[in-house]
Amino acid sequence: MLALDHIVIAGKNAEDASSRYGNQFSIKAIKGGEHTNWGTYNYLSFFANTSYMEWLGIQDKETARASDNPLIQHLVHMLDHDRPGPFQVALRTKQMDKLIDHFEKQNIPYQGPFSGEREKPDGSMLKWRMLFPEYDYTKEMLPFLIEWGSPADYQASTSLLNPQAITKINMGWFDKDTFARIYNLKPRKLYNHLPLANTKLYFPQDGQLTFDLV
Repeated sequence: MLALDHIVIAGKNAEDASSRYGNQFSIKAIKGGEHTNWGTYNYLSFFANTSYMEWLGIQDKETARASDNPLIQHLVHMLDHDRPGPFQVALRTKQMDKLIDHFEKQNIPYQGPFSGEREKPDGSMLKWRMLFPEYDYTKEMLPFLIEWGSPADYQASTSLLNPQAITKINMGWFDKDTFARIYNLKPRKLYNHLPLANTKLYFPQDGQLTFDLV
């Protein structure tokens, strides 16, 4: 089953944005690292349900604007239009190749997988792959899929965990059945949401991305 990996928040200054969230929700954030090949950097807050929030900022505008990664293209668009805040969701999988087969069989256009890595403050490297169902980031959003090199790459140490959990995500652009078809999920007729391994997805179709942190 897919799980929520993280919510991505655009920030003109990622450190300041994470501090404002920290003050508002009583959470602690740490510096993540730099993605030199994308011209970006991040700050992170980890939660009890093996998910986290990522404040993503641009460090090198020229590199970021030249990136072919849909996440970075979306980030540039959000900041160019002065729209900081939550704008993307990553869903964690351990079977990305099977999902690629699913996209192929269902004629679902996609981009990737893209390989990513960043150096942590302690000098160690994190590695992952990302897969993007195609969407028009100027007016909508579909979550991307992420597959980590190992569980240790996404499981934060106990000392970094905040006690809260992201219990609900509102996806405002697609209905439940369309979403389930794209991500090869099985909707339950009696539910108005789709369950993930560690949270629930709702579909108000209001053109917004919001979430509950409890």
